[in-house]
Amino acid sequence: MNATRKLWTTLGLLLAASFAVLLWMGREIYHAAPPLPERVVDAGGRLLYTRDDILAGRDVWQTTGGQQLGSIWGHGAYVAPDWSADWLHREALALLERMAQARYGEAYAALDAGRKAGLEAEMRAALRPNTYDAATGTLTVSDDRAAAIREVAAHYEALFGSDPALAKLREDYAMRDATVDTAAHRHALTAFFFWSAWAAVTGRPGAGVSYTQNWPYDPLVGNEAPPSLLLWSVFSVLFLVAGIGALAWHHAARRQEAPPPVPAADPLAALAITPSMRATAKYFWLVIALFLVQILLGATTAHYQVEGQMVYGMRLADVLPYALTRTWHTELAVLWIATAWLATGLLIAPAIGGREPRFQRLGVNVLFGALVAVVVGAFAGQWFGVMQKLGLAENFWFGHQGWEYTDLGRVWQIGLFAGLLLWLFLVGRALWPALRRRDGSGSIVGLLFLSTVAIALFYGAALMWGRHTHIAMVEYWRWWVVHLWVEGFFEVFATAVIAFLFTRFGLVRAATATASVLFATIVFMAGGVLGTFHHLYFTGTPTAVIALGASFSALEVVPLALIGFEAWETWKHGQAAPWMARWRWPLAFFVAVAFWNLVGAGLFGFLINPPLSLYYMQGLNLTALHGHTALFGVYGMLGIGLMLFCLRLLKPDAVWNDALLGKAFWAFNLGLALMALLTLLPMGVLQLEAVLGRGYWFARSEQFMQQPIIHLLVWLRVPGDTIFSIGALLIGWFTLRLWIAPRTMAAPRGEPLAALRRRAD
Repeated sequence: MNATRKLWTTLGLLLAASFAVLLWMGREIYHAAPPLPERVVDAGGRLLYTRDDILAGRDVWQTTGGQQLGSIWGHGAYVAPDWSADWLHREALALLERMAQARYGEAYAALDAGRKAGLEAEMRAALRPNTYDAATGTLTVSDDRAAAIREVAAHYEALFGSDPALAKLREDYAMRDATVDTAAHRHALTAFFFWSAWAAVTGRPGAGVSYTQNWPYDPLVGNEAPPSLLLWSVFSVLFLVAGIGALAWHHAARRQEAPPPVPAADPLAALAITPSMRATAKYFWLVIALFLVQILLGATTAHYQVEGQMVYGMRLADVLPYALTRTWHTELAVLWIATAWLATGLLIAPAIGGREPRFQRLGVNVLFGALVAVVVGAFAGQWFGVMQKLGLAENFWFGHQGWEYTDLGRVWQIGLFAGLLLWLFLVGRALWPALRRRDGSGSIVGLLFLSTVAIALFYGAALMWGRHTHIAMVEYWRWWVVHLWVEGFFEVFATAVIAFLFTRFGLVRAATATASVLFATIVFMAGGVLGTFHHLYFTGTPTAVIALGASFSALEVVPLALIGFEAWETWKHGQAAPWMARWRWPLAFFVAVAFWNLVGAGLFGFLINPPLSLYYMQGLNLTALHGHTALFGVYGMLGIGLMLFCLRLLKPDAVWNDALLGKAFWAFNLGLALMALLTLLPMGVLQLEAVLGRGYWFARSEQFMQQPIIHLLVWLRVPGDTIFSIGALLIGWFTLRLWIAPRTMAAPRGEPLAALRRRAD
């Protein structure tokens, strides 16, 4: 068995074993999910909520934007509270107040420390025991607790309505007035919030911790980090060190081959652009448009954090509330990056395959129209949903599902999935001739094709949950999309594309590139698949999820330890021949990807990944720090790099404005760095200090988030955001000038694709 076949076998066995465990744990999560009681009653049997109330309340929550307005179990937005943590703390205080009045005839706050401690112990004894009867489906609470529940429910019903007494609080939370339209819906919403808080404090039978592993941290109710979090955090560090050591040993022991002779001229300069390849140009125009709109929505979303319902004096929340601007900001980030990558696949597939399939251009145009229709339809549906103009069932199908990054209504998800299948068909049939060949690049093309298959099919995980699927299972499948689809198979696709490009440039031998790509994929997937579990520590899952997530997510960081070698190799390729100057800026963005991979995905990612760290940091701005630097720093930079590569192919005779691109490149990197260092990092550290000092609820409360220091840190985003936006405008202007009044030079005469393939091989 040759080396390439061994690598393929290893990759196949690794993926089979990893997905078997992933699916098996999905079954365990399903069985371990917190129960949904049929009835919630007080000691006298008086009804508080029903199962239907809880399910309807989740529907209502989704119409408000769901995870785009506050969060549940730590997943979601950052301005409004985590509703489960907020409800839990408010219920505890309400219960303590009733106990203090009944026992001592005084307010709880007026009691001495000894009396407070005694009441707090009684309160924890009332909240933590599991009083759910699985045989009857009944959850019974004490009369005092029932009264506390009604009191907290009244607060939320007023908050999500238009009660003038809570107008300031709505502004602090960036909520519009009448966020929920009817009293019945507001009552149902409180049922869902109560249940999410109940699961967070109630002991899982036989486990010694709550259903959410004692998350959120709140000493008042007895929610403190269980020992398993420390145990598996230590193991995650050990796995990380061992993995880095093994990878360093492999790198040192690897036999370095002499590079091949560098071609005298650019092998891709003579590439003949086919009609379908030329038709991809509109995709890159769309990338620029979506990118610019995303930045504008991001600035608006950030501004809501200081003005709440206003944007520079305009009451924008009445027509475009925070939940919508944040929804579209996060969705557009994925959409413009994915569009750049999808267009790259459509453009290079005929070049790799060596021929233009019949009706390929028509397929490219149809796919473009379908993608635009899905985006426009989905965004319109989300507006109608959040503005309370759809029914609960209609919102699920056409409006806002409320799950971050997978917010599209089900109809639009089906449309996007169908579009990805069409993309797979178009790319696959163009690659087919190359897949049938037996040349040195066959394995790279094969991996490229398999990643294309995975990109198309794995979005189907977004269709695996229904309207009333348990939230623990929704989170399980949602992270298949966010982690495996976005962070996993798109990265494999990009790695294969870049490796193939370097072989076609003649800078790397095909056998060397094949071994490197397969090995890199093995290393990444070794931690990447089961590393999905690190998103699920506190979503109602069993302790085994923590063990697997901590162990394997640590391995995700291992490849980043030697990322400098990758950056150096990329930079060396850029200096290999004078004609490589044509590709300077795509390569510069690939080098930036390596840097932000280390900083955003590596340093900031591992900062929050160990279970004990995430227990205190989930849903804080330290999470946003990792999200921004990894999403744009890695995937965004990679998308721009691939776009620039494709633009060079589409416009080979255009003279590029290197000064303009240089300013854009450094504006992106500097702007992102300033955003991270001036706002997200210090704000996250302050929040972490607040969590450790008073509890998670406080770090997410309006008391903390409306402090002058927090407002100052938000305003300190302006320099970085402005510089970053200038970079985007420069990239947009550069792209526009390639088609409007471009400067041109004599271009090599195009060769047929098959001739180019023979010469490159």
